[in-house]
Amino acid sequence: MTPRLDVLVIDDEPAIREVLSLRLADWGHAVRTVDSATAALREIDARAPDVVLCDVVLPGSSGLALLHRVRECERELPVVMMTAHGNIDSAVEAMKAGASDFLTKPLDHDALRALLDNIERQVRDRRTSESLDGQLEKTDGVAGIIGQSRAMRTLARAVHVVASSSASAIITGESGTGKEVVARAIHAVGTRRDKPFVAINAAAIPEGLVESEVFGHEQGAFTGASRARPGCFELADGGTLFLDEIAEMPIQLQPKLLRVLESGRARRLGGSRELGFDVRVLAATNRGAADAIRDGRLREDLFYRLSVFELAIPPLRERTEDIPLLAHHFVREFSRKHQLAVEGVSAAAREHLVAHAWPGNVRELRNVIERAVITARASWIEERHLPPYVRLVRAGAEPTLTLPAGTTLAEAERRLIMQTLHRVAGNKAEAARQLGLDVKTIRNKLRGYGVASV
Repeated sequence: MTPRLDVLVIDDEPAIREVLSLRLADWGHAVRTVDSATAALREIDARAPDVVLCDVVLPGSSGLALLHRVRECERELPVVMMTAHGNIDSAVEAMKAGASDFLTKPLDHDALRALLDNIERQVRDRRTSESLDGQLEKTDGVAGIIGQSRAMRTLARAVHVVASSSASAIITGESGTGKEVVARAIHAVGTRRDKPFVAINAAAIPEGLVESEVFGHEQGAFTGASRARPGCFELADGGTLFLDEIAEMPIQLQPKLLRVLESGRARRLGGSRELGFDVRVLAATNRGAADAIRDGRLREDLFYRLSVFELAIPPLRERTEDIPLLAHHFVREFSRKHQLAVEGVSAAAREHLVAHAWPGNVRELRNVIERAVITARASWIEERHLPPYVRLVRAGAEPTLTLPAGTTLAEAERRLIMQTLHRVAGNKAEAARQLGLDVKTIRNKLRGYGVASV
């Protein structure tokens, strides 16, 4: 069995070292013991432990001097000071020097065990954070597409394929899934990366101004046109034009757009001459293309002209294994933006994030993490830093499992497992019994959801 923590005990009394060795081993920890600061530094240099239990009074160099030495090279290593003297001045000095905590002898073993349990959670969170850092280094190579799920790896490969040509593409996905992120990724890894990327949202432009925004206008073309203005095709010449919510473009303008796509030429509103350009067009819609065509909101010929390639972004609820990585990415982003020192998301908070349905997808998660970073300010994002609607129902209430129409079988299974675990306070054996599964299956499922433990 893997030890819970690697604990280094530093005390010059053999009886104390022996008692702590037996007690800590009984709690599942690996224990090393030394009797001096000099020996302790050798052990730390050889293999840094997860936590140090150090007596204040040691032969030769004091425990406080050792603490200062440790902090010079191992700033994150938890060090718990112990003393038989109960000296408040020593406690204050130790805490100022960076001790994690302070215990008096004879040790209260219940307090020590609770302290080590808390440190174990911190160590586990830090290891998870370091692992996620490593994963981000790999995924950041695809221009901001974050995720290790099969769906996102497939999408990343598709981005490279599309980027290798100048063909148009249509990107589909629910609101908040990151359609513009994918469009920017295609631009960033393609041959047009040094040229303009121009994005417009057809749904956000007043209907009377869409034609002017897309094709430009000449001075005096309409009331208020006090000067000529280039359209987005001209602005994107040589680069990429991203037309978001293409199904919201007025249907009467879509034939003109189709002609421009086919000819590579456009005439400004109120103009008499055609302008040529070289633009790669990417479009996006959060409506199913077939529905939009059937409803008469999207011309079928325009759709086929745009959809040389079609990239579908799955909703976040269908790739929950990516939530820890995305959350960690946003923690890093907003810690830098707001100049805060948040290290990551704790295991308990991460459990809530993975269990939430995220109807607003990645955009919603991003907003939740920014709020949590600002609220936490330092250290770790805990459960209390998340908005109430993200937190799961706790034991004691009468929870119900509500599944919206269209929920996949895999998503229904995930929600049932997570809710059952909450109802039994994280007891995997009891959850497995209630669900008719074995514990190994529960653990494998949790790993797949990105939750190492509950």
